[in-house]
Amino acid sequence: MTSEPQPGTLYIVGTPIGNLEDITYRAVRILQNVDLIAAEDTRHTGRLLQHFQVKAPQISYHDHNHSSRTPEILEHLASKKAIALVTDAGMPGISDPGYELVKACVDAGIAVVPIPGVSAVTTAISACGLPSDRFIFEGFLPVKGQERKNRLESLQTEARTIVLYESPHRLQQTLKDLAAALGIERQIVLARELTKLHEEFWRGTLQEAIARCKQREPQGEYTLVVAGTPPALPYLSEVELNAELLKIMQGGVSRSQASRQLAKVTAHSRSELYKLALAIVMPTAETENS
Repeated sequence: MTSEPQPGTLYIVGTPIGNLEDITYRAVRILQNVDLIAAEDTRHTGRLLQHFQVKAPQISYHDHNHSSRTPEILEHLASKKAIALVTDAGMPGISDPGYELVKACVDAGIAVVPIPGVSAVTTAISACGLPSDRFIFEGFLPVKGQERKNRLESLQTEARTIVLYESPHRLQQTLKDLAAALGIERQIVLARELTKLHEEFWRGTLQEAIARCKQREPQGEYTLVVAGTPPALPYLSEVELNAELLKIMQGGVSRSQASRQLAKVTAHSRSELYKLALAIVMPTAETENS
């Protein structure tokens, strides 16, 4: 699409989350040729634009002014100006007010074109080592109160991998709240300073993560990847349990070991299974042949 940018079009432009080399050729070309750039922080974006020799003027568009700024941007688009929307890092609309502007453009019949770029969500999930075939993105948790409690409770039965954003000064409290809601043994990956010089992936349990934060003060922006709830283990009838125990023991396994093996794949305790195993009469070769 070498004719881009088109007049009267809003371009959603992905920018680097740390490493400037992650920007795309297409993103640079769009930024160099639009009439106006709507930026979350004009000073931050100004450094990026200077690096890539982009001369287009900027206007601010952020959480505190998006309600008043949206009509102004729509006017520019209606007058056939091409506008790029950028955030401080990553893809606009992910945990920022970009959604409001996109929705307003869609409602007004104005073309919206994504210029894909890097995102902390996909960057973290791709290298975390937890299941990535299904995941949910929760952004930043509500800071406090009943809304935060309700959100955490809603995650208790979530089977998919969970991705969150968190700032360093709230990280320890969030880890404690996650541990209280999901259990201290839940696996978590702390992805820090993604794509930057000091990029780090730390892996362990929520309990271990809390201990780590007490020993080492969190620094940098964090993306948290939390394992989903493990699938519920099945309950079997006594007849089914006896049959499974007998099958395992016929393979030459002791009653104790058979109980331990079956406890790992069912909702029954090892002690319960061991009592059943003790009562099982192993068939002899004579009874098997009769």
